Amino acid sequence: MDFSIWTEKYRPKKLRDVINQKHVVERLKSFVKESRIPHMIFAGPPGTGKTCCAIAIAREVFGNNWQQNFQETNASDMRGIDVVRTRIKNFSRIKPIGESFKIIFLDEADALTSDAQNALRRLMEMYSDVTRFILSCNYSSRIISPIQSRGVVFRFKSLSKENVFEYMKRIVKGEKLKIDKEALDTIHLISGGDLRKATNILQASAILGKKITKKTIYEVAAQAEPKEITDMINNALNGKFLEAREILKGLLLKKGISGQDLIKEISNQLYKLDISDKDKIGLVEKVGEFEFRLNQGGNEQLQLEALLSQFALYKK
Repeated sequence: MDFSIWTEKYRPKKLRDVINQKHVVERLKSFVKESRIPHMIFAGPPGTGKTCCAIAIAREVFGNNWQQNFQETNASDMRGIDVVRTRIKNFSRIKPIGESFKIIFLDEADALTSDAQNALRRLMEMYSDVTRFILSCNYSSRIISPIQSRGVVFRFKSLSKENVFEYMKRIVKGEKLKIDKEALDTIHLISGGDLRKATNILQASAILGKKITKKTIYEVAAQAEPKEITDMINNALNGKFLEAREILKGLLLKKGISGQDLIKEISNQLYKLDISDKDKIGLVEKVGEFEFRLNQGGNEQLQLEALLSQFALYKK
C-alpha cells in the first residue's frame, strides 16, 4: 500500500509543470536560464504554487544536490527575531557547495514580527553575494517596505475551476481513480481554488474507495451540503424555527461540522435566497455580527440558533 502524501507526490518538480501562473513562471524561467536569481517575494492565496515554484527553482538551478544549497523555514512556526539571528543567519553565511550562491526560502514570511523583518533586511544586505532569499506570503502589505524594495515581487493569482480540474485529473490518472464531474465541482467549491486543500480532500476520499462521488467528498471534508443549508434558512424564513433548529443540531452534533464552516456556507447561500435586496443586506449584517461572536469564543450552537432567530424575523 502506498502511504505517500499526495501533496508531495504530485508537487510539480519543474517550473513548466506549475498549474497556471504563466505570468510568473515565464519570468522565473528567464532567471533560471541565466542563473541570475534575485531576492524574490511570492505573494498570493494559499495553494496557488508559491512553495512549489521556490523548490522548482532550486531543483533547476542546483540539480540533483539542490537540498545542500536550499533551506526552507516556515516563518509562522518561528516568527520571532531569534530564528533570524540563529537558524537563518547561520545558513546565510555558509559558503555554497559547488555553486555561486544558495537559496533560503521563508514560507509565510508575513507572520514574522517587525523586529524579525528588520533583522532579515540586514541579512539580505550582508550576505547578498552568497545567498538569495525567497519570501512567500499571503499579503505582501505585511512585509516591510525595505524588504519589498530589495526583492522582485511576484503576485500569484487564484486558480480557476479549470485549473483545479486539470490538477485533479493528473492525480486521478496517476492513482487510477474514478470520479465524476459533480465530485470535481464539489472539490473546487470546498477548496476555493487551494490545490493543497483539494489534493488532501481527494486523498482522504480515495481511502474510502476508488470511486469518488459528491457524497464521499462532503463526508470526508466535514462540510454541509448547500441544500441542507438552504433548507435550514428557508425553514427559518418561513417561520418554521424549530425545524430549522433541528437541521442545525444535526449538522453540528451528528455530522460534527464546525460553526465557522456553517456560518461561511450560510453566507454563501444567502445571496441565492428569493428575498428582497433590502432583506439580504440586513441578513448579511447579522451574519457578520454572529461570525464575530464566534471568533470571540461564543458557544457555536447558541450563537447559530440566535442567528436563525434573526432570520425568522425576516419572514417571506
